[in-house]
Amino acid sequence: MDTANSKQSDLDKRYIRMASIWSENSYCQRRKVGALIVKDKMIISDGYNGTPSGFENVCEDDNNVTKPYVLHAEANAITKIARSNNSSDGATMYVTASPCIECAKLIIQAGIKRVVYSEHYRLEDGIELLKRAGIEVVFVDTSEK
Repeated sequence: MDTANSKQSDLDKRYIRMASIWSENSYCQRRKVGALIVKDKMIISDGYNGTPSGFENVCEDDNNVTKPYVLHAEANAITKIARSNNSSDGATMYVTASPCIECAKLIIQAGIKRVVYSEHYRLEDGIELLKRAGIEVVFVDTSEK
């Protein structure tokens, strides 16, 4: 591996660890997911899965089923960009779980060009859509040092 690829791999691992730490802010019990959007080596947005602003911080119903209005980490990070002066065009998204198809659509529309993730979601349709859109998709195995 050349030096540039090695450096990028090290950065990817560092940012994915940061996304993992950010996921700890989630109130969801079933799965905690964190996301960071990075552009020019600066974190320009962050998100974790949870309920919309103003809602109680309870993600699951009495049957431990995720409530339908819970936002995914990717959606939270992208919508934060919309409320800021930043642009996600050409950025990299680091997310702890591979994006679902709905989040993949948002990622494409946000102009994000690279997605790095560390955990496979049960469905791969989001990853396939990202690849079809020409977005670079990278899996980082956080179990290896």
